[in-house]
Amino acid sequence: MAFRSSRRGANADGKGGGGGGGGGGGGSVTKSLERKVEALVRDYYSQTASKGIAPSNAEALDYVQAHDNSLKRMKRAQVEKFVTKAMALVEQEAGDNDGHESGDESDSDFDIFNEAVEKDNNSANRRIVEMWSKTSTAPSSSTATEVAPGGQPRSTVDGAELPKDAQTPGRRKRERNSRSEPPVKKQKIDRAPPTGISLRDLGGIEHVLKHLHRLINLPLSRAAAYAQLGISIPRGILFHGPPGCGKTMLANAIAAQLGIPFIPVSAPSIVSGMSGESEKKLREIFEEAVKLAPSIIFIDEIDAVMTKRDSAQREMEKRIVAQMLTCMDDLSLSKTGGNPVFVIGATNRPDSLDPALRRAGRFDREICLGVPDEAGREKILRVLSEKLKLSGDFDFRRLARLTPGFVGADLSSLVTAAGAVAIERTDELPGAKHQSNDNGPLDEGVSIMNGAMDVDDVVPNTTDAEPKLTVDNCMVPLTPLTAEELEKLSITLDDFIAALPEVQPSSKREGFTTVPDVTWQQVGALEAIREEMQVAIVDPISHPEVFEAVGLTAPAGVLLYGPPGCGKTLLAKAVANESNANFISVKGPELLNKWVGESERAVRQVFMRARASQPCVIFFDELDALAGKREDATNEATSRVVNTLLTELDGLSDRKGVYVIAATNRPDMIDPAMLRPGRLDKALFVALPSAEERLDILKKLTMKMPLHESVDLREIAMSDRCENFSGADLSSLAREAASSAVKSILHVKRNSGPRGAPVDSVTVTAEDFARALKIVRPSVSEAERRRYDLIHKKLRGE
Repeated sequence: MAFRSSRRGANADGKGGGGGGGGGGGGSVTKSLERKVEALVRDYYSQTASKGIAPSNAEALDYVQAHDNSLKRMKRAQVEKFVTKAMALVEQEAGDNDGHESGDESDSDFDIFNEAVEKDNNSANRRIVEMWSKTSTAPSSSTATEVAPGGQPRSTVDGAELPKDAQTPGRRKRERNSRSEPPVKKQKIDRAPPTGISLRDLGGIEHVLKHLHRLINLPLSRAAAYAQLGISIPRGILFHGPPGCGKTMLANAIAAQLGIPFIPVSAPSIVSGMSGESEKKLREIFEEAVKLAPSIIFIDEIDAVMTKRDSAQREMEKRIVAQMLTCMDDLSLSKTGGNPVFVIGATNRPDSLDPALRRAGRFDREICLGVPDEAGREKILRVLSEKLKLSGDFDFRRLARLTPGFVGADLSSLVTAAGAVAIERTDELPGAKHQSNDNGPLDEGVSIMNGAMDVDDVVPNTTDAEPKLTVDNCMVPLTPLTAEELEKLSITLDDFIAALPEVQPSSKREGFTTVPDVTWQQVGALEAIREEMQVAIVDPISHPEVFEAVGLTAPAGVLLYGPPGCGKTLLAKAVANESNANFISVKGPELLNKWVGESERAVRQVFMRARASQPCVIFFDELDALAGKREDATNEATSRVVNTLLTELDGLSDRKGVYVIAATNRPDMIDPAMLRPGRLDKALFVALPSAEERLDILKKLTMKMPLHESVDLREIAMSDRCENFSGADLSSLAREAASSAVKSILHVKRNSGPRGAPVDSVTVTAEDFARALKIVRPSVSEAERRRYDLIHKKLRGE
C-alpha cells in the first residue's frame, strides 16, 4: 500500500487540488519519501516479527537510514516523523482481525492520521519532553489518551484526535491499565528539626558558639528588632574545614537546638538532565523554606554545584549559581513575612566556590572547623566517652596528646576500636593456643611508640597473651557472654592505646602526612644538635603551656647545614617522631612546575595541609634548589617561589603548630632573607663526626649485626682510614663488611655442597671490615671540610 494523502475540498477533476509549481512539487516529493519509508518500515517489521523481537520506533529509524543513503542525509527529526506514521499504520494492520488488505479505507484512515500529526509541527520536541517526564505513562511514540466529555477515552497524537480504528490493541490495553491504576500521590517530606542530637554532643566548638549566637540565635529571637532598626539579618553561613571535622553534625545540632524546620539538601541532587529543572528545584527549595519560616536550609558539599563561573564548562553550572544568588537575595525579612530563613553551606573546598556567593549579604560569615588541637581533642574525647563504661584512672589529656591530626570522626572511630579491643579481652576462641615468646625484652633501639611518650605509654608486648588464629577457629561462633561477664566488661585506657595503631587519621590516609619511625636510639652522636632541636621543636610541642607563659607562641624555624651524609634528614625524622608530630617531607625540586603559578600554589598547599594536621613538622630537603638567591635567579619563577615561602613563614597566615626544618649542603646559595629572625632563624651546623662520634655511630649501625669477637669497633673508628668519614660513609662501611661475610659463607656452601656451614654460624669478622675499608672512601675531602668550616664561621658572624 502506498501513502496517499487525500486533499479535502478537491474536485474530482483535480480542480482545487493545489497544482501550482511550488506546492504541487513539494507534495509529490513528500509522497515519494513516505512511500520509500513505508516500504523500509514494512521490511523491518517483517524481519523483527520473524525473529520474535518487539519492534521499536528508534530501531526502525536506524534501519531506515542505514538502508537508504538519501534518507541518511536528511535531518533525523524529519525522517523520524515519517517512521512514526508508518509504524503506527503497520501496527494497526497487524492488529486488525478482519484480515483484509488495506485499500481506500486504510488510505483514508492514514490521511486522517497524517493531518493529525501535521497540526503540531513540534511533535518531536514534545515526544522528548514526554519521555523525560517522571509522571508520563505513555509509550515511546507520541500517542496519548484523553477523556472525551462523554467519559469515553479517545486517542490523540500530539494533541490531535485519532479515530478509534487507529488505536492498536496493545495501545488500547495500556490505556485501560492506566485508567485502572490510581494516581500516585507525592509523599510529603518531613521537615521537622532533627532529633537525638544537640550542641552538647559536640566537643571543641566553643570558639564557634559565639558566632552562631550572633548569626542565628539573635536574629531568630529578635527579628522584630532587626526590622525596627532597618538592618538586614545574616542570611548565610559557610562551614569549611577538612573532612570529618563535624560540619554536617553541627548544622543538624543547630536546628535541633533551636527547634525550627530543617531542609537538608545534597548538592548533587539539585542537578537535573533537563534544561531549567535544576533551577526549578532550587527555587522550590527556597519557596518551601519561606513557607516554613523560620527555617534552615542546609546545603552539604555545596562546592559540587556552586563552582566558579569563570571555569564552568557548561552553561547549566552558571545558571545554577545565578539562581542561587537570586534566591539568597530574596531572603530579606520583608519577603519572608518577618521570619528569617538561614542558609548553611558545608564544604572542604571553599576556594572553589564562586566569589559572588562569598560576599556580604549572601554567605555573610565563614566559620572554619579545622583539625582540633590538643585541648579540643580532649573535649571531644570527654563528650564521646560520656556514654561509655570506663574503668581505671582514665587520663583524657594523655590520650589527646597521643592523637595528633585526629578530627572528630577519627576520634569516634578510635572509641569504636577501643570498645572492640575491650570485647576481645573476654573472647576465648575454641582450640586457640597461646604463643610463647622466647625473644625476651624488646631490642634496644626498637620502639613501638615514639620517644615523646613516657615509658608507660609504650604498648606492652602482648604476643604471648594473644591466641593463635587459624582457619578452623577464626570464624567459629563464640558463646554469648553471661550477665556477670557483661557486668564486668569496661573500657580502659590501655584499650585506647592498643587501638591507636588500628585507627588512621584522615590526614594520613591522603598519604601526605605521617609520623616517622626513626627514633633517637637509631641516631648516633649529634648530642649537641639534639639538645638544640629539643628546645626548638620537641619541647614547644610537648609542653606548650610553658612557652606560652613566657610569651613564646611563634615556633622557630631550623636550618640544618653541613656536608652531605651527616644525618640532617635523619635528625628531622627523629625530632618529628619524638615530638609525636605529623611529618611532611618536601624534596626541594618536586614543588617546581613549568606552569606559571603552579609552584607557588604547591608551596601554599604544603603549609595549608600542615595547618590542617598540626602539630606538624615540614621538612624541606635540599632547600637551595627551592629558595636560591633571587638576585642570581635566571627566571622570575624562582623569585616568586622564594617570595611565597617568605610569606608563608612569617606572613599573614597563622603558623601556630607548624614547625619548619630545612636541610642543605649549600647554605651560601640560599637567599639571605630566609635566614633572618622569624623565619629560619636557628642555623645548626651538622659537621663530620669526630672519632668518638664515629664509634657511637658504628655501635648503632652494628646493633643487630652478628660481630665476631675479633672485631674492635674502637680501633676501626680511630683509624686514619676513617678520617673524614660521614655517617653515610660509616653506614656504607658496615654494609660492605656484612656483604663480605655473606660472600664468604655462600662460597663455603657452594664448594661444600649441602653439608656446608649453617646460616646460624655467619659472623662479621675483622677481616671483613678490613676488606670494606679498602673499598669505601670518604665522600668529603679535606678541602671541602675546610670550606664548610669557613661557611660555618661566616654564618655565625666570626
